[in-house]
Amino acid sequence: MSALWYAVGMVELSPKEVLAWHIEAGADEAIGDEPVDRFAVHEAAVQQAKEQRATVASQPDAMPPRGRRSVVQDVHQSPQEPASRSTVPQVSGGRAETAVHTAVSMASAATTLAELKQALMDFDGCGLKRTATNTVFADGNPEARIMFVGEAPGAEEDRQGLPFVGPSGQLLDRMLASIGLDRTSFYITNIVFWRPPGNRNPTTDEIAACLPFVERHIELVDPEIIVPLGGPAAKTLLGRAEGITRMRGKWFSYATPHMQRPAHAMAIYHPAYLLRSPAHKREAWRDLLSLKDKLSELSH
Repeated sequence: MSALWYAVGMVELSPKEVLAWHIEAGADEAIGDEPVDRFAVHEAAVQQAKEQRATVASQPDAMPPRGRRSVVQDVHQSPQEPASRSTVPQVSGGRAETAVHTAVSMASAATTLAELKQALMDFDGCGLKRTATNTVFADGNPEARIMFVGEAPGAEEDRQGLPFVGPSGQLLDRMLASIGLDRTSFYITNIVFWRPPGNRNPTTDEIAACLPFVERHIELVDPEIIVPLGGPAAKTLLGRAEGITRMRGKWFSYATPHMQRPAHAMAIYHPAYLLRSPAHKREAWRDLLSLKDKLSELSH
C-alpha cells in the first residue's frame, strides 16, 4: 500500500500511522458503509427547527407536546421580547423514535440520581454508547443551587468518565473560581452522555435519545439556576433558534411538569469556544458577574 498524505500539515504518513491518528481522534470503529456529511445533517436539522418554530409562532394557541418542558423569558430581564415554547427535537423515525419512547419510559421511572444513572447505563438507544469508552453522567454537588449543562464529553472526559475534566473543563473551573464556585458548590453534566467519535457535534437523533434523561436529571437535582454552556446546549434546553451570541447574558425561566418550581436559566459561552476565541472572555466575565448577582439575589 502506498504512503498516504495528511492534508492539513502535508505530512507523509504510513497507513499504520493514519490508522493510529484516526483512533486517537476517536474514530475507532466503522459504523457505516458510506461517509456521512455531518455538516449537511446539522444544517438540515437547523432548517427543520426554524420551520417548526415558524409554524408554532403562527399558531399562538398551540400547546407544547404533552409532558415536555415549557420555557418562557424572564420578565424581569427582557419584558419586551416575546415568550417562546420549546419543542421536542425531531427524529428521523423508526429506531430513533423508538429510542426516544424507551428513554422517556426509563428516565421517568427513576426516582433518584442513582436510579437515573443505572437506567442510563442500561439504555441502548443511542449509538454513541457503542463507540464510547465510558458513560459520562455528572460531577460536582447534586445539592448545589446551580447546575451547568454542556454539549458532549471529549476525549479526556471519555477516558475518565467525568464531565469537563479536559482543557475546557480546567478553564471552566478557573472561571467559576473567580466568582467563588467550585465543584463542591455546583453540579455539571451534558446533554449527551457519550463522546461523539472525533469530537463531532452530536446529531439530532442522538440529542433526542438523551434528552429525556437530561430533563429527568434536572428534575431530580432541582437547581435554582441552570446554565447551558454553548449553543447546542442552550438551543436544546431553551428551545430557541438563535445562536449563543444572541442568547448569552439573558435570563430565561425553565420548567417541566415535575419540577417543584421553575429555575432561572442563562446561557454562557462554552469554555472550549473561549479557548479558541479569547477575545470573547470579556463578555464571559460579564455573564459570570450576572450569575454571581443572581445567586446573591436568591440568597436574600
